[in-house]
Amino acid sequence: MDNKKLRNLIVSVLLLGSFLTGLTQTVLNSALPSIMNDFHITADSAQWLTSIYMLVLGVMIPATAYLISNFSAKKLYISSMLLFFTGCLISIFTNNFQMLVASRVFQAMGAGIIMQLVQVSMINLYPKEERGAAMGLYGFVVGVAPAVGPTAAGYIIDNFGWRVLFYILAFIAVLDMILAFIVLRDITEIKKSKLEVISLILSTLGFGGLLIGVSNLGTYGISNYITYLPIILGLISLILFTIRQFKVNDPLLNLNVFKSKQFVISVILLMIIYVSFASATMILSLYIQSSRGMSAMIPGLMMLPGSILMSILSPISGKILDKYGARILSILGFFCLGISTFSFSNLSETTSIVMLTVMYSIRMIGITLLLMPITTWGLNSLNNSEIADGSAIGSTLRQVSGAIGSSLFIAIMTTVSKNCLNTSEVLANIKGINVAFKSSSLLLFVGLIVSIIYVKDKNKDSQEEESITFALEN
Repeated sequence: MDNKKLRNLIVSVLLLGSFLTGLTQTVLNSALPSIMNDFHITADSAQWLTSIYMLVLGVMIPATAYLISNFSAKKLYISSMLLFFTGCLISIFTNNFQMLVASRVFQAMGAGIIMQLVQVSMINLYPKEERGAAMGLYGFVVGVAPAVGPTAAGYIIDNFGWRVLFYILAFIAVLDMILAFIVLRDITEIKKSKLEVISLILSTLGFGGLLIGVSNLGTYGISNYITYLPIILGLISLILFTIRQFKVNDPLLNLNVFKSKQFVISVILLMIIYVSFASATMILSLYIQSSRGMSAMIPGLMMLPGSILMSILSPISGKILDKYGARILSILGFFCLGISTFSFSNLSETTSIVMLTVMYSIRMIGITLLLMPITTWGLNSLNNSEIADGSAIGSTLRQVSGAIGSSLFIAIMTTVSKNCLNTSEVLANIKGINVAFKSSSLLLFVGLIVSIIYVKDKNKDSQEEESITFALEN
């Protein structure tokens, strides 16, 4: 666009939407103990508020490519924000937990579309020589949201209750919709295409079945049909989904990208990272509030320094990647993430909050060294025509892995706690938390070994690789 002032206004609207969706993924962690008390539910039920959100994000991301191609950016953005706003209204006024879970579905549907639409719009708004700086700004906004979210949410929950969080989110959504109606233009090119409905249904059944089965594991055990039937349905659906992608003319996802060994390794590593990443903040919030009896603001303050470090170090890690390659970042990142996660497997009733803060900060340094560099390393192995599909597939599997990871480690925590019969409830819960973090540490150790063996830096003299921007991370 020639009019830079108008472009800046449009970018401001888009970044406000990105900030809002970033907030929504983190603010509810601090509210889980309060919600558990209000609705008289256990941790393995409460985790659905996070898991269902991440699952729907994972389902929406591949469908968003179709939506962006078939609808104008302005209409799609406002419609997505309206979906998000509807979810917030349901959260505010609901009197039962099932409707609260349903509200998270609406929020995630809107957020999933907005996340991808903003990235595509930002790329279209800027010429190539300015896209790096633009994506850096986008990355900073996305990084700031989880930095301020838990702390602000903790203060609000302690003083006003968890429903006020959704009043604030709803207000921001309305403001952004009004601004979008005034200044947003049809940025993206409309190319009519056919939605592969059967593939979308199969992917939803596949990922949804796995999540439901894993979520029921802690409550009902693996031998109960409520657990194993959804898992079987999920696996069969994903097999059928995979077969169908190679048979239809317009697949929902182009699975040919998996012919690249480097891309496959990057996806495996990113799934391991997200499995560990998604569950930790929830479990730590439960530990600090439920097991230690502290206020909802404490988890936010504990996580704040690490989140700030993540925002600052994200662009720096990209420069290190360009200069030194992915191998050193991958190994160092998994080492930091693994050591810090293992430190959380020895919690007690008197563990220092300062120690938790330091180790969580080291954990976030590890996440920063891994997410963007591993994503970039994998996408660099694909042809330019495959990058969009690779990005969508990576984003989908990361989100679904995070959802399943949250369910899995909450199930481990709950199962261990229930089997600690000759101790207090608090000590039983802490024992469950410790075992969950030990299990996560083992998974991260596998990630470290895979990095050492498979993450290699190609000879820059024989092949120069163009760096993929931070925007492709999500």
